[in-house]
Parts: sequence; C-alpha cells; structure tokens
Amino acid sequence: MITFGEVAKRGRGWLPLIGVNALIGSGVTLALPTILGRSVDAIVAGNDYTRWLITAAALIALGVAASIVDAFAGAACVAETTAWLRHRLVHHVVRGGANGTKDFETGDLVTRVSANATDAAQAGPAAVTAVAAIAPPVGSLVLLAVIDLWLAVAFFAGVLLVVLVLWTFARRTADVSLAYQETQGRIAGLLSESLSGIRTITSAGTTEREERRILAFLPDLHRHGVVTWRILARSGAQAAVVGPLVLVAVLAVGGLQLVHGHLTAGELFAASQYAVLGAGLGNLTGVLGELARAKAGVQRSAEVIAIDPVPHGTLQLPIGPGHLTFDGVSVVADGNVLLDNVNLDLPGGATVAVVGPSGAGKSVLAAVAARLRDPSIGQVSLDGVPLQAVSRRALRSAVGCAFERPQLVGRTVGEAIDPDAVSPVRTLAAARATHAHDFVSRLPEGYLTSLRKAPMSGGERQRLGLARAWSANRLLVLDDATSSLDTATEHQISRTLTEDRHHRTRLIVTHRPATAARADLVIWLDHGRVRAVAPHEDLWHHTSYREIFG
Repeated sequence: MITFGEVAKRGRGWLPLIGVNALIGSGVTLALPTILGRSVDAIVAGNDYTRWLITAAALIALGVAASIVDAFAGAACVAETTAWLRHRLVHHVVRGGANGTKDFETGDLVTRVSANATDAAQAGPAAVTAVAAIAPPVGSLVLLAVIDLWLAVAFFAGVLLVVLVLWTFARRTADVSLAYQETQGRIAGLLSESLSGIRTITSAGTTEREERRILAFLPDLHRHGVVTWRILARSGAQAAVVGPLVLVAVLAVGGLQLVHGHLTAGELFAASQYAVLGAGLGNLTGVLGELARAKAGVQRSAEVIAIDPVPHGTLQLPIGPGHLTFDGVSVVADGNVLLDNVNLDLPGGATVAVVGPSGAGKSVLAAVAARLRDPSIGQVSLDGVPLQAVSRRALRSAVGCAFERPQLVGRTVGEAIDPDAVSPVRTLAAARATHAHDFVSRLPEGYLTSLRKAPMSGGERQRLGLARAWSANRLLVLDDATSSLDTATEHQISRTLTEDRHHRTRLIVTHRPATAARADLVIWLDHGRVRAVAPHEDLWHHTSYREIFG
C-alpha cells in the first residue's frame, strides 16, 4: 500500500530546498512592506531614504533568486518522484501477472502509470507550498498587531471569511478530481480495447458504433470538468469579493488611526500591503487544487500497488527429465469450474498433446502447467518440486511458453526472440529451430529490424513466439502456438518438437489431428475433466474423440 505521506517524502533533498526557498520568499514578502513603509516615512520627513530603497532592491533580488531555485527544485522533485512511482507501479503490474491485473482495463492501467503518477508526484511540492503559503497571512497578522492592535482585529475578521472559502473549496474539489481521473481511465480502457481489435472493427463496419461506445463517458468527463471549474470559479469569485473587503476594513481602521496620530503614513502603507497579503489566501485555491489532484493520483496509484505479486519460492530444480505431475488440480474462477480434480503423471522428455472441444479447459491446463496461474486446489510439480516453491528465475529458465497470439516485446526482431540479448548464437539457434530464420533473414535489417516496422503474418509472429520460448531447458508449453502456420511449416516445427534433441517435455495444446498423432501421449479433456490419457491411435476409435477435430 502507498500513502500520500509516503509519496510526498520521496522528494528527499528537494523538499527541504523547496521549503527553504518558500520561507525565503515569504520572508521577503513580509519584509518588503515594512522596508517600503520606512522609505515613505523617510521621504515625508525629508531624511535619507537611500539605504531603505537599497535594502528593498536587495530583498527583491533575493526573492527572484528564490523563485528561480524553487521552480527548478519543484520540477526536479516531481520528475524524480514520478520516476520512482512509475517504477513501483510497473513492478506491481508486471509481477501481479494476469490474475493480479484482471480487474483493471489495460488503458486504465496505462493512465494510472502515466498521467495519474505525475499528478501524485505533485504531493510533496504542493504540500510544502501550501504550508509555506500560510506564512505570509499569519506573518501579516502578527506584524499588523505590532503596528496597531485594531488593524489586526479588522484583518483577522476578514481572513476568517477567506479561510471559510478555502475550506469549502478543498472539501469539494478532492472528490471531483478523483471522479475526473477515474472517468479518464474508463475512456482509456475502452480505447485500448478497441485498438487491439481495430481490424475486426473496421472489417465489420462498426467504427461509428465503436466510436460512440468509447466516447459514451465523455459527457461524464465534461460534467466533472465543468463542476471543477465551477467550484474554482465560485471560490475565486468569493475570494475576489472578500479580499477587497479585508483591504477596505484595514484601510478604514488605519485611516482613522492616521487621523488621530496613532499611525505614520509609512505604517499605513505597510498595513495596506499586509492586508493585501492576507487577502491573498484566496490564491491558495490553485495550490489546493494541486493537492486534490495529487491526493486522487495517490489513491489511484495505491489501488495498483495493492496488487499482490505472484509469490515465488526459493528452491532450485534438481537435475531431471522434466517429469510433470498434476495432483488433484482444480481451478475455479467466478464460480465456474475450469478444471476439476485433474491427476496426471507425464513422463519427462515426452511430447504430450492436449485436445478437447472448445471450453474444455485446455488453455487453463497449459497456464497451470507453466505457472501462469495457480490451481484453486491441488498442486503441479516439475521433477518432484511444486512449481510454487521454485524461484522465479529458475522457473522461467526451465519453462517456456508460446501462445496462439503472442505479444512480442522488444525494440528489434532479435530482442523479441531473446529479450535479454544474452547471445546472438542462442538467438540464431532458436530462430533456426522454429523456422523463424527463414523470414527474418529476408527482412531489411535482419534481426536488427525494428519490431514495430517488421511486416509479419500471424504465422510468422507465432514462429517468433516459439523461438522466444525455445531457450527453456526443461518444459515447453505451447498453447495452440502453431495454429496460424501453413501445413508445411507446421509439419517441420512438429518434427522439430517431437525430435527435440534437448529431450525436454513438450505440452502442446492443439486442434490438429496430425500434431496429436505425432505426440507420445494425448490428454483428452472434456468440461474440465480428463476423459482419457493415451496415444492418439488408441483414442481415434472413439467417435466423440474424432469429432473434436471436425
């Protein structure tokens, strides 16, 4: 969990610097009226006023320098805090896995990591600025009391009205800021969902309907924005009315005191300036608005950081052939039983096909075998060690996964195969084994071709996905990972898998009878249950088994 205070404290050395410069600015602001008032009295009395004007000029120069340093320190503080917060958010998103992030839309997560993190990073500077902004009005009250007690009384009565305006503004704007950010996240989530299926939307001719669906929340966003501006405008207007009233009250009392000889002209000038400073509490609406946005950003970031990372053990896998066992494994999600009491004992080094009708639980079985999700009941073991007890690094070195629609990551095609870029030799070997080298070598820059610009078919993307998984040393889990390949290429890759010289265990989800026929064993799933485990030729005698393949 993360709190507003924790985010604010990440400013480290910048916050004291921001605070010191804010105090210097407040000190200059409070000192100038007195110095200028002394100048006025010196001019009226015909005395030498040069030193007062020089002092005023020095104070102004000091204030300008403090403002410049404050601007730099504030920007640096926000930048560093944003980087730290984004690192934590990305860490929890990635380590949370599919199960941890299932309650978030992709676009909403992107909004939280990008825009909301920047809002949250304003917490420290905004809090320091808000505290420092109180110094001039409080100092003005004290200095007015020093000049004349009645001036302080008139000033204090007016400032109470300004405080009331600010309290109302702060209370209302916090809720509106959170609602605005949440609506932004919803729109981003819908947009991300549409972009992932843009070809289907275009081909179906539903672009206008999709546009209306994405922008359905736009009126809500507009409403929250209008409410925010109304609150700001109302508070600004109230402060604009109260401010002059404070000034008039102080000037009226000061004028009477001047007439009765209790004040000098310079003191009345200084009192008028302090009245303006006190009325300037209304300028805090901008700072309070930043605080409200920061608070909302922290709250939305905290929801992401609350994602529990997938826990991993510390054990290493012993030397073994990749013996995979399922012991009473059941998977339940949203009240639906996806796998029901699955017990399997798969020999190491075997090619095992997983078949079954749609919804039989094939992908769930593959995900559990690769520990992309955990069973609700039971456990999966690799060479006698429960997967949950294996360290993350050891598990990902031992188990490789490829999918029907692989998400390729990296700057280049080569990085998509080997994200760590450990060895060009290993990259080339994996590409050759999965026949990805055939088309990669024809790309303009080969393995250095930009992944984003590389023209690829669905089958070519699948080959890259296979190549990425190829470095696993114990178990390959392929979830319909050859479905988009042409028959000849699929046959070649199937031969590579079945004749794997590394003798790894291969768990292959497939809809093709030829792939099942080349496997050593076939797991026949039906409604989450294992109906049979046997060679393909033994199962082919069952009519319902043949119907799986159409």
